[in-house]
Amino acid sequence: MTTIQRWGFTPPPALASGGGFSPSQRLQANVIDRTIGGEAAPGTLVQLIQGFRGNVIAETIVDASGIYRFDNIPTGRGGSNHYRVLLYPEGRLTATPQEKEARFLTVVGQLPHRASALIVSAGANRSLTQPDDFLGEFTEFQGGIAYRHGVSESLTVGLGTVYQETPRVLGELFYQPNNLPLQASISALSNKDHDNVNINSSISIQPFSGLSLNFSSDYYSERFNLNWQVRPNLSLVADADSRTDLVNAGIQFSVSSPDFFTLARLTANTDNQWRWNWDTRFQRFKLGTYGNPTASSSRLSYNLSNANPSRVNLDIGHSLSIDYATNDYSDDHNYLATIGWRYRSPKQLTDGRYLWDVGLEYGTGSQGDGVIASASTGIVPGLALRARYQQISPTSNEDSFRIEVAPILNFQQGIHPDDTRFTDLRNLGGLLIQPFLDENSNGDRDPGEKLYLDNPELLIVLNNKPVNTFRPETRRNGVYVCLSPDTYRLDLDPAGYPLDWKPVETAYAVKVVPGSYIPVQIPLIRSYSVTSVLTDSAGAAIGGARVEAVPTGGGLRRLSVTNGAGVFFLENLSQGTYDLLVNGKPAQPNTFTITPETPAFQELNIRPATP
Repeated sequence: MTTIQRWGFTPPPALASGGGFSPSQRLQANVIDRTIGGEAAPGTLVQLIQGFRGNVIAETIVDASGIYRFDNIPTGRGGSNHYRVLLYPEGRLTATPQEKEARFLTVVGQLPHRASALIVSAGANRSLTQPDDFLGEFTEFQGGIAYRHGVSESLTVGLGTVYQETPRVLGELFYQPNNLPLQASISALSNKDHDNVNINSSISIQPFSGLSLNFSSDYYSERFNLNWQVRPNLSLVADADSRTDLVNAGIQFSVSSPDFFTLARLTANTDNQWRWNWDTRFQRFKLGTYGNPTASSSRLSYNLSNANPSRVNLDIGHSLSIDYATNDYSDDHNYLATIGWRYRSPKQLTDGRYLWDVGLEYGTGSQGDGVIASASTGIVPGLALRARYQQISPTSNEDSFRIEVAPILNFQQGIHPDDTRFTDLRNLGGLLIQPFLDENSNGDRDPGEKLYLDNPELLIVLNNKPVNTFRPETRRNGVYVCLSPDTYRLDLDPAGYPLDWKPVETAYAVKVVPGSYIPVQIPLIRSYSVTSVLTDSAGAAIGGARVEAVPTGGGLRRLSVTNGAGVFFLENLSQGTYDLLVNGKPAQPNTFTITPETPAFQELNIRPATP
């Protein structure tokens, strides 16, 4: 049981009218990135699971250091800050994993000036000593009480005590000055004998744009990290860890375009051990590979289903893949190469699982040959079904089979199956926001026109606040936002626009009434760009010229000014015919037309009109 008392804090209207409180409404940032880590035997496959649904959001293979760590894990949203860790010995997914609660290694949480909070938490283990003993025996009591106060806008301090076998003293400090590029979060907890102190810290310094220095510590080690962006696509990286006394240094490179993406990172330590990570995508192909001194894994896949791969998720539909994995945690060199087929249904459940996910592979390696098959489905409401059969792995040739049947119920807003929505709208209302790709630009969502739900937290702004402030829920048919009855302003932020698309309108006024969700359809039409080099009759570039594209049927004109090289860009153009003017006079040619077949980015050759 945990209770929190706050001072200097007013709940938002949606909470005040609906009653109760949400743990996500804290006196700190809405989204906080934390680090989760622990110890395990080298060669162990570690999966990070979010919530009770069993979604794998990250995984890694433990190297020779015996430490696993997941960085930049978000916390702070209601219901999303519960994580579990699964440890698979020798990397065998069909083995019964050891399950651990996620252990946060960094502390982040600053309060506003003069605000304060008191938290009291206590719990115990319950064991059944007799079969007919209903209450059982409560043992291993643990608890704590802590008080935190915002001394100033820059400084928050906390003090408390924790009981774990013996009473322990807790101290906290959070410092983020306005005039310095510094963020520091430090907590200290005495051990059970009071002869030592365990310190968790996270300190970040950014002396200038592009360079960040980070120091963190916990009961495992102290770590230092450097990231210096020397070019827009190139960064120098370095890190050190007191547990291994090794220093890693290397480079990170990234490049992106509509049809191509790649992110590569390569480092080496002072023991001449290499680590790498490379993810790339080109049209229907995806290549991913990573490796460390203990293990490596590579996969090349080709999507068979999507006709326009630059605009879809290559993970859905039918795909073929080739995999190669090594596992050298022991003295033997273990490896496995596989070729296989996978199908993932385009239909997904709200928690990110696919309605159907089926795979079949054949592998050969150091342990022999065999088949690997897996299947999962969420077709039964409120129930997850997963199965995996494995004849071969990098470390074993024994047949193994694992099946999981797990109920998926959401207790946050009442008990209901995962993919069925029952929301209490007694005195509240809400919005059902549906951005969609308006292929024919008619303003209506026609059959086959897809919803765009990739980045609602970047796209949607309500009453000048990001939509995440209102705890939205993204589902198959749109973004649900529960709100108090009132009139709201809905704006669209360009940071969330899909590539080569733009909204017809960028702002809406919507009225929320109690008892229902008001649908708001937001058509997104294709956005086109035109570029050219403006030259005179002799071929010399013309700088400082005003170039305009004026719709022949009326509408918003687009303007650009050429730079010293004569280059100009006309952006956010819609389909139609435009008159082209240079310094107010018709250009040569004087018109151009954009049709559905026109590429999103095109080049024109124009000159000013001959006098």
